[in-house]
Amino acid sequence: QVDLVESGGGLVQPGGSLRLSCAASTRIFRGYEMKWFRQPPGKQRELVAGINSFGSTKYADSVKGRFTISRDNAKNTIYLQMNSLKPEDTAVYYCKSMGSTNWGQGIQVTVSS
Repeated sequence: QVDLVESGGGLVQPGGSLRLSCAASTRIFRGYEMKWFRQPPGKQRELVAGINSFGSTKYADSVKGRFTISRDNAKNTIYLQMNSLKPEDTAVYYCKSMGSTNWGQGIQVTVSS
């Protein structure tokens, strides 16, 4: 059973934008905080942003002002709008529900000229 499916990654030039999506199953979406994590090459996985069921958000300092997390409760989907991308944003991005121990498959984001 696949509970989380990420999409929208790819290769982008520095300064560019990407929008990631994560579709979740209802049982792990409704009422739960959802988060985006990322794992840069050779580094540990780190929290990028989170959004609770009421829409309150939080961000890592490294992405504040550039990334925006949002959720569409009707579609059981969260998004991560990433603007002003930098090479150090290169990573595999994962979404996570606080209502599950499972992770999505991850999606590669590469920022390079």
